Amino acid sequence: MKRKKRSKAYLLVWPALLLSIVLIMVPGLLTIVVSFTDWNGVASLNDLNFVGLQNFQEVFSNKVFWKSFYNNLEWTAIYLTIPVAISVFVAALLINRKHTRSLYQVLFLIPYVLAPAVNAMLWKSIIFNPSAGMVGWLRKMGYAASSPLGSMDSALFAVAAVDIWHYWGYLAIVYLASMRQTPDDQIEVARVMGCNALQVFRYVYYPNMRATFRLMFIMIMITSFLTFDYVWLLTSGGPAHATEMLSTYAYSLAYSTYQTGKAAVVSLFAGGFGMIASCFYTALSRKEEAD
Repeated sequence: MKRKKRSKAYLLVWPALLLSIVLIMVPGLLTIVVSFTDWNGVASLNDLNFVGLQNFQEVFSNKVFWKSFYNNLEWTAIYLTIPVAISVFVAALLINRKHTRSLYQVLFLIPYVLAPAVNAMLWKSIIFNPSAGMVGWLRKMGYAASSPLGSMDSALFAVAAVDIWHYWGYLAIVYLASMRQTPDDQIEVARVMGCNALQVFRYVYYPNMRATFRLMFIMIMITSFLTFDYVWLLTSGGPAHATEMLSTYAYSLAYSTYQTGKAAVVSLFAGGFGMIASCFYTALSRKEEAD
């Protein structure tokens, strides 16, 4: 009887497992193989040559690669602080607005559901445009303003600001949903005991939100190292690699200089951080379950 139940369970799992093998494992293994070759992404696979660790040596000795890696670390640090703080604060404000909460959630989701190309075009043409946008208006008013996308010192923060604008509303809704799972009796007891709003959040809401915080922490880490769309649409990694990310650098190697082997090395390096983050999340989850 138990064997039949196990067989049915395996039968239900197989479609998802097969899909994962085809869409994730096979491309991943091919990427590993390509990283040891001189394939340019265009030539026949019969013409590729194995070059050993040459691609790894050339990539790891390239200053642009390390600049991209540093930018990814900086991007991750920004994303783990500013949008999280904004979204938690907004969620805390909305938790008691029962009548208008749904309206705010819809408004906050609009930037998130819009296509990145649309959002990037809006910011480039309306906000950052030095002649016709807000920057242009400031210049006409006599201020020495320039597009932050054109400065090496501010370009990364400008792109991050656009991405945060698009993403924080989604985070706020996630945290709000997590806060709403808190039992009402715990909140009432805290209020009867005279706790202020900050104490209620610290000692009542936060313990019930730890799993959500942990999950979003890992998700932000993974997406930060895989970020591509807004960086490429706004600056394409410029100026002078000031906003270059591992993903944009890999894309440039693969489709601009046709060095697919090196692009595979960069992709494996970036993907490795996602694997580490996933393992870290799994370890934390098992530890909490054991406790």
